[in-house]
Amino acid sequence: MFDLYIERTPAVFKCAVMLEECGYDYNCTHISVTRGDQHNPEFRAISPNGKIPVLVDNEPSDGGEPLIVFDSGAILMYLAERSGRFLPTETRQRAQTLQWLFWQASGLSPFSGQAIHFQRYAPEVTREYGQLRYEGEVKRLYGVLDTHLKDREFIAGDYSIADIGCHAWVEMYDRFEWDLRDWPDLNRWWKAIARRPQVMEAYKRVNDARTAGPAGEDDFKKNMFGEAAAKLMPAPKIHVPQPKNLNDESE
Repeated sequence: MFDLYIERTPAVFKCAVMLEECGYDYNCTHISVTRGDQHNPEFRAISPNGKIPVLVDNEPSDGGEPLIVFDSGAILMYLAERSGRFLPTETRQRAQTLQWLFWQASGLSPFSGQAIHFQRYAPEVTREYGQLRYEGEVKRLYGVLDTHLKDREFIAGDYSIADIGCHAWVEMYDRFEWDLRDWPDLNRWWKAIARRPQVMEAYKRVNDARTAGPAGEDDFKKNMFGEAAAKLMPAPKIHVPQPKNLNDESE
């Protein structure tokens, strides 16, 4: 049995997807980052960086005490090695899988996060620059992956942690009001993974596990970004997720 500490973020969703794909039993515990739960001493004891997700393996393979893993990339690798699934053992395919997993961790993930920050939270005076810089880079990264996926079903041969890691971030394309059909092979790949029952169940479980309501605006900004930055920030632009059309076969 595993415990997964969650919030509604791509980093969490990909870990929940991995747990579902491996067929593991797990509980979700909501850490409301807008209300400041990440600063509580109890949570910091298992997450020194104060970030989610955190995975607790209550029955690790060495038979010892519960094993704590933080950082979503480390969690994906831990679960892949523990289960013997979704991370190839053959040298070349393993190298391909890991390079794309780290491509996501060093590029797609942080640039997507910064693009959303400037879109939703940044002061107006810096918003235009931030959106041009970070949204432009995310579009470039989409193009890189779109080109790579031409004539490929998955990123590195078989379905792997590279697909699971990247998919959770591409899933956010609607935050930018983009049409994913502008990247036809990326769109095809995204839909194929989004239709997987394990992926749909993971998103449902994380969304259903969220318990805390929204914080007040001032507390929200201080808890998320710190008091100094909060003083400079306008009211956040709230994103309301809309259902995505997985039945549209157009490319």
